[in-house]
Amino acid sequence: MRGESAVRAAVAATACGALLVSLAACGGGGGGAHPDASGKNHSRTAARAPGRHGLPGVGTRLLGRLPADSRQVVAVYGDGNDSARSTVDFYTRRGSAWEKGGTWSAHNGKKGWTTDHHEDDDRSPVGVFTLSDAGGVLPDPGARLPYTASASFQAPGYWGPAYRHDFDYVIAIDYNRVKGAPPNDPRRPQGESKGGSIWLHMDHGSGTSACVSLPESGMKFLLRALDPKLHPVVVMGDRADLRA
Repeated sequence: MRGESAVRAAVAATACGALLVSLAACGGGGGGAHPDASGKNHSRTAARAPGRHGLPGVGTRLLGRLPADSRQVVAVYGDGNDSARSTVDFYTRRGSAWEKGGTWSAHNGKKGWTTDHHEDDDRSPVGVFTLSDAGGVLPDPGARLPYTASASFQAPGYWGPAYRHDFDYVIAIDYNRVKGAPPNDPRRPQGESKGGSIWLHMDHGSGTSACVSLPESGMKFLLRALDPKLHPVVVMGDRADLRA
């Protein structure tokens, strides 16, 4: 484990020089806070969806992309194609049913969603993506995913105080990145034009440039719950695209 940690730390340090470029996918403004009906975020709620692949609000197109061995899903339900507001639900498959373990108000790209994401379009990509690596400015809070703690995750000062804690905790969304590397590794296998560095990270109260942002309670919950042995994925998009 020490050898693996040392390698990840070295990669994180190497990535630091390119961090300001890669972080561009995660910053931004616009949108507004999106509390639920009670004005609060909730976790560990009880709900079940029938059927092996019966995720609420997700249609056959995206369900067909769900890996057969995935037993954990982070579902991101965007309010609309051009909306920066969304809701995140966490599901674990137990037997043939999906059990909801948490729900949080969240934000996505400040211009909404796209099925053809490109750098600087300010939209989050619609799709199903694996979740394999985590990290952040703060020490490991008990993550099951490989976690890289490094000051190199710190948001640049010129972004302003509202973004200071965005990357205290992050979970890499495996879109145009190298799995098994720290989230801030700048490599983009599909090329720079397809964007990258798309993460789950801490919420600053408005839209991002492509990432999905959650309150601290949600990030800590997911970091402690997501188990690589259960092959977690994120299913994300606006509600209409998700239902297709």
